[in-house]
Amino acid sequence: MSHESKSWISQLPPVRGRMLYGEALAPFTWFRVGGPADVIFLPEDVADLCDFLKKLDPGVPVMAVGVGSNLLVRDGGVEGVVIRLGKNFAGVEPRGEGRLWAGAAALDAQVAKVAAQNGIAGLEFYRGVPGTIGGAIVMNAGCYGSETKDVLIEAHAVTRSGELVTLSNAEMGYSYRHSTPDNLIYIGALYQGTPDDPAAVTARMEAITARREQTQPIREKTGGSTFKNPEGKSAWQCVDEAGWRGRLYGGAKFSELHANFMINTGEATATDLEGLGEAVRADVKSKLGIDLHWEIKRVGRTHR
Repeated sequence: MSHESKSWISQLPPVRGRMLYGEALAPFTWFRVGGPADVIFLPEDVADLCDFLKKLDPGVPVMAVGVGSNLLVRDGGVEGVVIRLGKNFAGVEPRGEGRLWAGAAALDAQVAKVAAQNGIAGLEFYRGVPGTIGGAIVMNAGCYGSETKDVLIEAHAVTRSGELVTLSNAEMGYSYRHSTPDNLIYIGALYQGTPDDPAAVTARMEAITARREQTQPIREKTGGSTFKNPEGKSAWQCVDEAGWRGRLYGGAKFSELHANFMINTGEATATDLEGLGEAVRADVKSKLGIDLHWEIKRVGRTHR
């Protein structure tokens, strides 16, 4: 850590939550790779988060992480403050008339489950999406023909300067696996489903679970879909046709079960995983003439 970075760390505002210094981010991600964050802040509640950001030096980079299901942290770690929202941001509750509130730290699958229990249809697809609601809001997460933009009424967030803001669905500027607002830390969202019989919703949700277990390597160290689907084709087909299904690259490979899922076979570094992805992108471009774009978010410094 440089002298400059140490100086801002010594001047961090007081908080009621927890601060971790120089902790590896690998345990916070599904790939189980990644170097240290300068600081990890686990806020006690929304007021603690707002207060911290209002008083934090505006020059210090800030990044929010959920459960790291769609995140590749490079081996050199992450500069600045990483914010991780805990159980006080994980509430899920019905709000009447087919509406549901979900905190940003709530697991997508848990949101689907609570919706089903309360007879709210339309959020079943979240059962097949790894990660938390915060990440789902940012990247318009979805699967099997449904996505976040179809059910979101509004997203609630905190700005880098500590102000609370509410964004309508339209203000999110959603497109495929993308939203337009930057530098926001999402704290939750309000969803609109439709009233339905809880048993019928649960049955549809369980069908999604079964399909996912048969077709995706969910018990491996993976990060979900690596690449966005190109126009008119599935990303897994591109990886497969270029000959990369199951082919080792250091300690990394694309799954034999689903060729758009990268796997840490046990000893992979972030460099292995990113290198594999870039090698596949180059090969797919040269063999198939198709540009694959990362869906997994890659952050941090390449080297310590």
